Amino acid sequence: MESTDNNLMLAVKSGDPEPFALLFDRYQRRLFEFFYRFSGDSASSEDLVQEVFLRMLKYRNSFRADSDFRPWMYQIARSVRIDRFNAQRGEQSLPEAAADTLQSRSSGPFQHLMNAERLSALQEALLELPEEKRELLILARFQELKYEEIGSLLEVGTGTIKVRVHRAMLELREILQRIAGPSTEAKPCVAKKFGK
Repeated sequence: MESTDNNLMLAVKSGDPEPFALLFDRYQRRLFEFFYRFSGDSASSEDLVQEVFLRMLKYRNSFRADSDFRPWMYQIARSVRIDRFNAQRGEQSLPEAAADTLQSRSSGPFQHLMNAERLSALQEALLELPEEKRELLILARFQELKYEEIGSLLEVGTGTIKVRVHRAMLELREILQRIAGPSTEAKPCVAKKFGK
């Protein structure tokens, strides 16, 4: 059997727990980034990732042979996030160590610092977006879900998703420009990278 995400989850559903480790390896980091971009809180993001995997096991029977794994997983992740933040209505903090989430391809300390500053500005701008726009950008740009997958997840047409992502990107660029200021080079580099 080919080890696609769907086949692995179907094996887990059938009672074989071993493939679940592969799914964890594939998606633990992506889920962490998904949650981190909402809150900027590493500890909370790690807890939420664990909760998603626990719920995936608990609700494994809801995964159908005709399901797509990623939208199913992100639906659980959305539910986990909503449940947690409804239970704990607190202020969102800015990232305490934004550089930790950056996988720098540069070996120079100056480049690492510039990347960390850009990431910090991006995280700050994301936190200023309304939650529905933030979620769209996180799913489309950071988690790289297809518009069709996002539409299925949010029960909205693909064309509507495209328009909403475009509008959210415009708003994010405006926020980044305000944060970075006109004399800083960080804004164009960050906005261009996520502008696709």
